[in-house]
Amino acid sequence: MSRKLIITTALAALIGFAGTPAMANGINIQQFGYGNSTGGAQDGWDNIVGVYQSGSYNRSTSRQYGDRNVSAIGQRGRRNTGRTNQYGHFNSAGIGQFGYNHRSILTQDGNHNIAAGVQIGSNCDAEVNQNGSGNVAAFVQVCR
Repeated sequence: MSRKLIITTALAALIGFAGTPAMANGINIQQFGYGNSTGGAQDGWDNIVGVYQSGSYNRSTSRQYGDRNVSAIGQRGRRNTGRTNQYGHFNSAGIGQFGYNHRSILTQDGNHNIAAGVQIGSNCDAEVNQNGSGNVAAFVQVCR
């Protein structure tokens, strides 16, 4: 190999490694119990997804298309479903579900939106759709 090729390759690798943290997406998944599942997609830079599931047959999905979005889903119990869909930049979405058979869907299409919800008990159902920018929504449901 020529010296020029080695230097060029080393430089390209160094630039690639140095640039990765600035545009890296992050995912943190913790699951305890059995039959829990999570999935999703990230397309953009600096998006973050955090999922915590404890119990059985909980499901979560996080989709992020844009930059610097944050999604957090925490579920404790059985057969809960949580989904976040984020299209845009600087959106934050959070779902907390405690109990059984809850369903939450948070969709954000725009920038700088915040949505958060908590469901406790059994069989709660919630859906939040935010279009535009600067929207804030929060809910707490206790169901039997």
